[in-house]
Amino acid sequence: LLGASVNVKMDSVTEIFLMLLFLLSVRHWHTAVAGNKYNCDDQLVSALPQSSFSSSSELSSSHSPEFARLNRREGAGGWSPLVSNKYQWLQIDLGERTEITAVATQGGYGSSDWVTSYLLMFSDSGRNWKQYRQEESTWAFSGNTNADNVVYYKLQHSIKARFLRFVPLDWNPNGRIGMRIEVYGCTYRSEVVGFDGKSCLIYTFHQKPVSALKDVVSLKFKTMQSDGIVLHRKGQNGDHITLELIKGKLSLLINLGGTKPHPSNAQITLGSLLDDQHWHSILIEQFNNQINFTVNKHTHHFHAKGEFNYFNLDYELSFGGIPVPGKPGALSHKNFHGCFENIYCNGVNIIDLARRH
Repeated sequence: LLGASVNVKMDSVTEIFLMLLFLLSVRHWHTAVAGNKYNCDDQLVSALPQSSFSSSSELSSSHSPEFARLNRREGAGGWSPLVSNKYQWLQIDLGERTEITAVATQGGYGSSDWVTSYLLMFSDSGRNWKQYRQEESTWAFSGNTNADNVVYYKLQHSIKARFLRFVPLDWNPNGRIGMRIEVYGCTYRSEVVGFDGKSCLIYTFHQKPVSALKDVVSLKFKTMQSDGIVLHRKGQNGDHITLELIKGKLSLLINLGGTKPHPSNAQITLGSLLDDQHWHSILIEQFNNQINFTVNKHTHHFHAKGEFNYFNLDYELSFGGIPVPGKPGALSHKNFHGCFENIYCNGVNIIDLARRH
Protein backbone atom coordinates (compact mmCIF):
# COMPACT_ATOMS: atom_id res chain seq x y z
CA LEU A 1 0.00 0.00 0.00
CA LEU A 2 1.20 3.50 -0.77
CA GLY A 3 0.78 5.81 2.20
CA ALA A 4 2.26 9.27 1.75
CA SER A 5 2.09 11.20 -1.50
CA VAL A 6 4.17 9.71 -4.28
CA ASN A 7 5.54 11.68 -7.21
CA VAL A 8 6.21 9.70 -10.39
CA LYS A 9 8.26 11.59 -12.97
CA MET A 10 9.73 10.46 -16.27
CA ASP A 11 12.63 11.71 -18.38
CA SER A 12 11.99 12.78 -21.99
CA VAL A 13 13.58 9.66 -23.52
CA THR A 14 11.27 7.38 -21.56
CA GLU A 15 8.28 9.55 -22.47
CA ILE A 16 9.09 9.39 -26.17
CA PHE A 17 9.47 5.61 -26.02
CA LEU A 18 6.16 5.20 -24.18
CA MET A 19 4.43 7.53 -26.63
CA LEU A 20 5.63 5.46 -29.60
CA LEU A 21 4.56 2.29 -27.81
CA PHE A 22 1.14 3.84 -27.14
CA LEU A 23 0.68 4.87 -30.77
CA LEU A 24 1.45 1.34 -31.90
CA SER A 25 -0.92 -0.27 -29.43
CA VAL A 26 -3.76 2.25 -29.12
CA ARG A 27 -6.22 -0.08 -30.85
CA HIS A 28 -5.55 -2.79 -28.29
CA TRP A 29 -5.36 -0.72 -25.10
CA HIS A 30 -8.55 -2.24 -23.67
CA THR A 31 -7.10 -5.76 -23.62
CA ALA A 32 -4.13 -4.72 -21.50
CA VAL A 33 -6.22 -2.55 -19.22
CA ALA A 34 -8.85 -5.19 -18.51
CA GLY A 35 -6.28 -7.89 -17.84
CA ASN A 36 -8.04 -10.27 -20.23
CA LYS A 37 -6.36 -13.52 -21.19
CA TYR A 38 -6.98 -15.67 -24.24
CA ASN A 39 -6.83 -18.93 -22.27
CA CYS A 40 -8.71 -18.17 -19.10
CA ASP A 41 -10.67 -21.42 -18.84
CA ASP A 42 -8.84 -23.55 -16.26
CA GLN A 43 -10.90 -25.78 -13.95
CA LEU A 44 -10.75 -24.04 -10.58
CA VAL A 45 -12.83 -26.23 -8.24
CA SER A 46 -11.50 -29.76 -8.79
CA ALA A 47 -8.19 -29.16 -7.01
CA LEU A 48 -9.52 -27.11 -4.08
CA PRO A 49 -9.11 -28.47 -0.51
CA GLN A 50 -12.17 -29.49 1.53
CA SER A 51 -11.87 -26.31 3.60
CA SER A 52 -12.72 -24.25 0.50
CA PHE A 53 -16.30 -25.57 0.43
CA SER A 54 -19.11 -24.39 2.69
CA SER A 55 -22.90 -24.25 2.63
CA SER A 56 -25.99 -23.01 4.42
CA SER A 57 -26.66 -26.56 5.69
CA GLU A 58 -26.20 -30.20 4.75
CA LEU A 59 -28.60 -33.13 4.75
CA SER A 60 -25.97 -35.42 6.28
CA SER A 61 -22.19 -35.74 6.45
CA SER A 62 -22.27 -37.64 3.14
CA HIS A 63 -24.15 -34.70 1.53
CA SER A 64 -21.64 -32.07 2.69
CA PRO A 65 -20.42 -29.33 0.30
CA GLU A 66 -17.01 -30.93 -0.17
CA PHE A 67 -18.74 -33.57 -2.33
CA ALA A 68 -20.04 -30.94 -4.77
CA ARG A 69 -17.29 -31.42 -7.37
CA LEU A 70 -18.37 -31.98 -10.97
CA ASN A 71 -18.42 -35.63 -12.17
CA ARG A 72 -17.35 -36.94 -8.74
CA ARG A 73 -19.20 -39.73 -6.87
CA GLU A 74 -17.79 -39.52 -3.35
CA GLY A 75 -20.13 -39.39 -0.38
CA ALA A 76 -23.76 -39.37 -1.49
CA GLY A 77 -22.70 -38.00 -4.87
CA GLY A 78 -23.11 -34.27 -4.32
CA TRP A 79 -24.24 -31.53 -1.94
CA SER A 80 -27.79 -31.40 -0.59
CA PRO A 81 -28.99 -29.04 2.17
CA LEU A 82 -30.95 -30.13 5.22
CA VAL A 83 -34.11 -28.47 3.89
CA SER A 84 -34.83 -27.71 0.24
CA ASN A 85 -35.91 -24.06 0.11
CA LYS A 86 -34.75 -20.78 -1.42
CA TYR A 87 -32.61 -19.87 1.59
CA GLN A 88 -29.89 -22.42 0.84
CA TRP A 89 -26.51 -21.80 -0.79
CA LEU A 90 -23.28 -23.55 -1.77
CA GLN A 91 -20.11 -21.47 -1.38
CA ILE A 92 -16.62 -21.82 -2.90
CA ASP A 93 -13.48 -20.05 -1.64
CA LEU A 94 -11.00 -19.84 -4.53
CA GLY A 95 -8.22 -18.71 -2.20
CA GLU A 96 -7.45 -15.46 -4.02
CA ARG A 97 -9.11 -12.96 -6.28
CA THR A 98 -9.71 -14.85 -9.52
CA GLU A 99 -11.11 -14.11 -12.97
CA ILE A 100 -14.13 -16.39 -13.48
CA THR A 101 -15.29 -16.93 -17.07
CA ALA A 102 -17.70 -19.89 -16.90
CA VAL A 103 -19.64 -22.19 -14.55
CA ALA A 104 -21.09 -25.69 -14.85
CA THR A 105 -23.58 -27.70 -12.77
CA GLN A 106 -24.79 -31.27 -12.28
CA GLY A 107 -27.30 -32.91 -9.98
CA GLY A 108 -26.47 -35.42 -7.25
CA TYR A 109 -25.06 -38.65 -8.69
CA GLY A 110 -27.57 -41.48 -9.11
CA SER A 111 -30.39 -39.49 -7.51
CA SER A 112 -33.51 -37.49 -8.31
CA ASP A 113 -31.90 -34.40 -6.78
CA TRP A 114 -31.01 -31.51 -9.08
CA VAL A 115 -31.41 -27.73 -9.36
CA THR A 116 -33.36 -26.32 -12.31
CA SER A 117 -32.44 -22.64 -11.78
CA TYR A 118 -30.04 -20.71 -9.56
CA LEU A 119 -28.44 -17.34 -8.88
CA LEU A 120 -24.69 -16.68 -8.82
CA MET A 121 -23.29 -14.38 -6.12
CA PHE A 122 -19.68 -13.21 -5.75
CA SER A 123 -17.56 -11.45 -3.16
CA ASP A 124 -13.98 -10.47 -2.33
CA SER A 125 -14.44 -10.77 1.43
CA GLY A 126 -17.04 -13.52 1.85
CA ARG A 127 -19.27 -11.03 3.69
CA ASN A 128 -20.32 -8.38 1.20
CA TRP A 129 -22.04 -10.09 -1.75
CA LYS A 130 -23.02 -8.95 -5.22
CA GLN A 131 -25.26 -10.75 -7.70
CA TYR A 132 -24.11 -11.61 -11.20
CA ARG A 133 -26.14 -9.63 -13.70
CA GLN A 134 -26.41 -9.89 -17.45
CA GLU A 135 -27.60 -7.04 -19.66
CA GLU A 136 -28.04 -5.03 -16.44
CA SER A 137 -30.82 -7.24 -15.12
CA THR A 138 -31.11 -9.99 -12.54
CA TRP A 139 -29.87 -13.17 -14.16
CA ALA A 140 -31.15 -16.60 -13.14
CA PHE A 141 -29.18 -19.47 -14.65
CA SER A 142 -31.13 -22.39 -16.09
CA GLY A 143 -29.94 -25.49 -14.28
CA ASN A 144 -30.28 -29.21 -14.84
CA THR A 145 -33.06 -31.50 -16.07
CA ASN A 146 -31.52 -34.71 -14.69
CA ALA A 147 -28.80 -35.79 -12.30
CA ASP A 148 -25.96 -36.54 -14.70
CA ASN A 149 -25.89 -34.16 -17.67
CA VAL A 150 -23.57 -31.16 -17.27
CA VAL A 151 -24.99 -27.72 -18.02
CA TYR A 152 -22.19 -25.30 -18.91
CA TYR A 153 -22.48 -21.50 -19.12
CA LYS A 154 -19.92 -19.12 -20.55
CA LEU A 155 -20.37 -15.84 -18.69
CA GLN A 156 -21.21 -12.85 -20.85
CA HIS A 157 -18.73 -10.84 -18.80
CA SER A 158 -16.17 -12.34 -16.44
CA ILE A 159 -16.32 -12.01 -12.66
CA LYS A 160 -13.31 -10.97 -10.57
CA ALA A 161 -13.79 -12.38 -7.07
CA ARG A 162 -12.45 -14.76 -4.45
CA PHE A 163 -15.76 -16.22 -3.25
CA LEU A 164 -18.68 -17.62 -5.24
CA ARG A 165 -22.13 -18.68 -4.07
CA PHE A 166 -24.64 -20.80 -5.96
CA VAL A 167 -28.13 -20.00 -4.69
CA PRO A 168 -30.80 -22.55 -5.82
CA LEU A 169 -34.12 -21.04 -6.89
CA ASP A 170 -35.96 -24.14 -8.19
CA TRP A 171 -35.30 -27.88 -8.18
CA ASN A 172 -36.79 -31.18 -9.25
CA PRO A 173 -40.29 -31.29 -7.66
CA ASN A 174 -39.89 -35.06 -7.24
CA GLY A 175 -36.59 -34.74 -5.41
CA ARG A 176 -34.59 -32.19 -3.46
CA ILE A 177 -31.78 -29.70 -4.03
CA GLY A 178 -28.67 -31.51 -5.24
CA MET A 179 -25.57 -29.94 -6.84
CA ARG A 180 -22.16 -30.71 -8.23
CA ILE A 181 -20.36 -27.74 -9.71
CA GLU A 182 -17.26 -26.54 -11.56
CA VAL A 183 -15.93 -23.02 -12.07
CA TYR A 184 -13.62 -22.00 -14.92
CA GLY A 185 -11.17 -19.12 -15.15
CA CYS A 186 -7.64 -18.09 -14.25
CA THR A 187 -5.59 -16.13 -11.74
CA TYR A 188 -6.41 -12.44 -11.88
CA ARG A 189 -3.25 -10.34 -11.91
CA SER A 190 -3.64 -6.80 -10.66
CA GLU A 191 -1.92 -3.89 -9.00
CA VAL A 192 -3.81 -2.48 -6.00
CA VAL A 193 -3.05 0.63 -3.94
CA GLY A 194 -4.77 1.78 -0.76
CA PHE A 195 -5.54 5.40 0.08
CA ASP A 196 -6.08 6.47 3.70
CA GLY A 197 -7.91 9.75 3.06
CA LYS A 198 -4.74 11.77 3.62
CA SER A 199 -2.66 10.91 0.56
CA CYS A 200 -2.59 11.07 -3.22
CA LEU A 201 -0.61 9.64 -6.10
CA ILE A 202 0.84 12.22 -8.49
CA TYR A 203 1.95 11.49 -12.07
CA THR A 204 3.87 14.39 -13.63
CA PHE A 205 5.04 14.76 -17.24
CA HIS A 206 7.71 17.16 -18.48
CA GLN A 207 7.40 17.46 -22.25
CA LYS A 208 5.87 19.77 -24.85
CA PRO A 209 2.38 18.85 -26.12
CA VAL A 210 2.34 15.98 -28.59
CA SER A 211 -0.68 15.07 -30.70
CA ALA A 212 -1.93 11.49 -30.47
CA LEU A 213 -4.88 9.44 -31.62
CA LYS A 214 -6.52 8.88 -28.24
CA ASP A 215 -5.98 9.76 -24.61
CA VAL A 216 -7.14 7.05 -22.18
CA VAL A 217 -7.24 6.86 -18.38
CA SER A 218 -8.75 3.81 -16.68
CA LEU A 219 -8.94 2.32 -13.20
CA LYS A 220 -11.11 0.40 -10.76
CA PHE A 221 -12.00 1.53 -7.27
CA LYS A 222 -13.83 0.38 -4.18
CA THR A 223 -14.70 2.33 -1.05
CA MET A 224 -17.12 2.62 1.85
CA GLN A 225 -16.93 6.43 1.80
CA SER A 226 -19.57 8.35 -0.18
CA ASP A 227 -17.29 11.29 -1.03
CA GLY A 228 -13.74 11.74 -2.26
CA ILE A 229 -11.56 12.89 -5.15
CA VAL A 230 -10.81 10.07 -7.60
CA LEU A 231 -8.59 11.94 -10.05
CA HIS A 232 -7.64 15.45 -11.11
CA ARG A 233 -5.90 16.29 -14.37
CA LYS A 234 -4.31 19.65 -15.10
CA GLY A 235 -3.76 20.83 -18.64
CA GLN A 236 -2.39 24.03 -20.11
CA ASN A 237 -4.16 27.39 -20.00
CA GLY A 238 -6.02 26.46 -16.83
CA ASP A 239 -7.88 23.53 -18.38
CA HIS A 240 -8.62 20.75 -15.92
CA ILE A 241 -10.76 17.66 -15.42
CA THR A 242 -11.85 16.51 -11.97
CA LEU A 243 -13.53 13.20 -11.18
CA GLU A 244 -15.10 13.17 -7.74
CA LEU A 245 -17.28 10.78 -5.79
CA ILE A 246 -20.18 12.79 -4.37
CA LYS A 247 -22.86 11.08 -2.29
CA GLY A 248 -22.08 7.72 -3.87
CA LYS A 249 -22.18 9.04 -7.46
CA LEU A 250 -19.31 9.90 -9.79
CA SER A 251 -19.22 13.46 -11.06
CA LEU A 252 -16.88 14.44 -13.90
CA LEU A 253 -16.22 18.19 -14.04
CA ILE A 254 -14.68 19.43 -17.28
CA ASN A 255 -13.25 22.95 -17.32
CA LEU A 256 -11.86 24.08 -20.68
CA GLY A 257 -10.09 27.39 -21.02
CA GLY A 258 -10.05 28.10 -17.29
CA THR A 259 -8.02 31.31 -17.65
CA LYS A 260 -10.11 32.71 -20.49
CA PRO A 261 -12.91 35.28 -19.96
CA HIS A 262 -15.58 32.70 -20.83
CA PRO A 263 -14.37 29.19 -19.99
CA SER A 264 -16.39 26.18 -21.14
CA ASN A 265 -17.65 24.04 -18.26
CA ALA A 266 -19.55 20.77 -18.18
CA GLN A 267 -20.48 18.35 -15.43
CA ILE A 268 -21.44 14.72 -16.04
CA THR A 269 -22.78 12.41 -13.31
CA LEU A 270 -22.87 8.61 -13.60
CA GLY A 271 -23.54 5.70 -11.27
CA SER A 272 -25.17 5.44 -7.87
CA LEU A 273 -24.46 3.69 -4.57
CA LEU A 274 -20.83 3.33 -5.61
CA ASP A 275 -19.70 3.35 -1.96
CA ASP A 276 -20.74 -0.30 -1.49
CA GLN A 277 -17.24 -1.78 -1.06
CA HIS A 278 -17.43 -3.49 -4.46
CA TRP A 279 -15.09 -2.83 -7.37
CA HIS A 280 -16.33 -0.31 -9.95
CA SER A 281 -14.61 0.46 -13.25
CA ILE A 282 -13.90 3.91 -14.70
CA LEU A 283 -12.81 4.76 -18.22
CA ILE A 284 -12.18 8.28 -19.59
CA GLU A 285 -11.34 8.52 -23.28
CA GLN A 286 -10.54 11.69 -25.20
CA PHE A 287 -10.40 11.75 -29.00
CA ASN A 288 -9.87 15.27 -30.31
CA ASN A 289 -12.65 17.18 -28.52
CA GLN A 290 -14.87 14.12 -27.95
CA ILE A 291 -14.89 12.73 -24.40
CA ASN A 292 -16.33 9.33 -23.48
CA PHE A 293 -16.93 8.81 -19.75
CA THR A 294 -17.74 5.21 -18.74
CA VAL A 295 -18.66 3.83 -15.33
CA ASN A 296 -19.43 0.10 -15.05
CA LYS A 297 -20.20 -0.15 -18.80
CA HIS A 298 -22.54 2.87 -18.81
CA THR A 299 -21.10 5.50 -21.16
CA HIS A 300 -21.82 9.20 -21.52
CA HIS A 301 -20.55 10.84 -24.73
CA PHE A 302 -19.58 14.50 -24.45
CA HIS A 303 -18.54 16.86 -27.23
CA ALA A 304 -16.30 19.48 -25.64
CA LYS A 305 -16.48 23.09 -26.73
CA GLY A 306 -13.07 24.61 -26.53
CA GLU A 307 -9.44 24.11 -27.42
CA PHE A 308 -9.41 20.54 -26.19
CA ASN A 309 -8.29 18.94 -29.42
CA TYR A 310 -4.79 17.68 -28.74
CA PHE A 311 -3.09 15.17 -26.50
CA ASN A 312 -1.11 17.25 -24.01
CA LEU A 313 1.79 15.70 -22.13
CA ASP A 314 2.48 18.92 -20.24
CA TYR A 315 0.12 18.22 -17.34
CA GLU A 316 -0.08 16.71 -13.89
CA LEU A 317 -2.42 13.85 -13.10
CA SER A 318 -3.24 13.15 -9.45
CA PHE A 319 -5.22 10.26 -8.00
CA GLY A 320 -6.97 10.34 -4.63
CA GLY A 321 -6.71 14.09 -4.04
CA ILE A 322 -5.91 17.50 -5.51
CA PRO A 323 -2.57 19.01 -4.40
CA VAL A 324 -2.70 22.69 -3.52
CA PRO A 325 -0.04 24.69 -5.45
CA GLY A 326 2.69 26.10 -3.22
CA LYS A 327 1.60 24.04 -0.22
CA PRO A 328 3.38 20.67 -0.17
CA GLY A 329 1.16 18.00 1.27
CA ALA A 330 -1.92 20.25 1.25
CA LEU A 331 -5.00 19.01 -0.58
CA SER A 332 -8.32 20.57 -1.55
CA HIS A 333 -11.70 18.81 -1.42
CA LYS A 334 -12.09 15.51 0.43
CA ASN A 335 -9.47 12.88 -0.28
CA PHE A 336 -10.35 9.39 -1.45
CA HIS A 337 -10.40 6.67 1.22
CA GLY A 338 -10.37 3.17 -0.23
CA CYS A 339 -8.56 1.17 -2.92
CA PHE A 340 -7.64 1.69 -6.57
CA GLU A 341 -6.76 -1.15 -8.92
CA ASN A 342 -4.92 -1.19 -12.24
CA ILE A 343 -4.49 2.54 -12.85
CA TYR A 344 -3.50 3.03 -16.48
CA CYS A 345 -2.73 6.23 -18.36
CA ASN A 346 -2.35 5.54 -22.08
CA GLY A 347 -1.15 2.03 -21.40
CA VAL A 348 1.27 3.05 -18.63
CA ASN A 349 0.82 1.17 -15.34
CA ILE A 350 0.85 4.03 -12.82
CA ILE A 351 0.84 1.89 -9.66
CA ASP A 352 3.74 -0.19 -10.95
CA LEU A 353 5.73 2.98 -11.63
CA ALA A 354 5.01 4.21 -8.11
CA ARG A 355 6.12 0.91 -6.56
CA ARG A 356 9.37 1.17 -8.50
CA HIS A 357 9.70 4.83 -7.50
